[in-house]
Amino acid sequence: MALAEDKVREALKEVIDPELYVNIVDLGLVYLVDVGEPNDEGKHDVTVEMTMTSPMCPAGPQLVAGCKNAAESLDEVQTCEVKVVMDPPWSPDKMTDEARDHLGIF
Repeated sequence: MALAEDKVREALKEVIDPELYVNIVDLGLVYLVDVGEPNDEGKHDVTVEMTMTSPMCPAGPQLVAGCKNAAESLDEVQTCEVKVVMDPPWSPDKMTDEARDHLGIF
């Protein structure tokens, strides 16, 4: 069975922004999850494009490493490449309603 993008996104919810205490998916930091074709062992190479809340985000390296580790923890994932993109720039309107409620943003 092919690995679904939704399963990878669920795994990425384990990565919590250390300053905001909200996961990177609900914050709207994950822009793209691309699940490649399975290899001979049925494993996929995954590419994640994500952004930061600001270009100089001090938690950037920690979030990228967490993203890679969370995706690669799935049995169906061979490797995960994380690309940090700044276009389009992140803004609070990319957050889920749950994240807004948690942070008190209406």
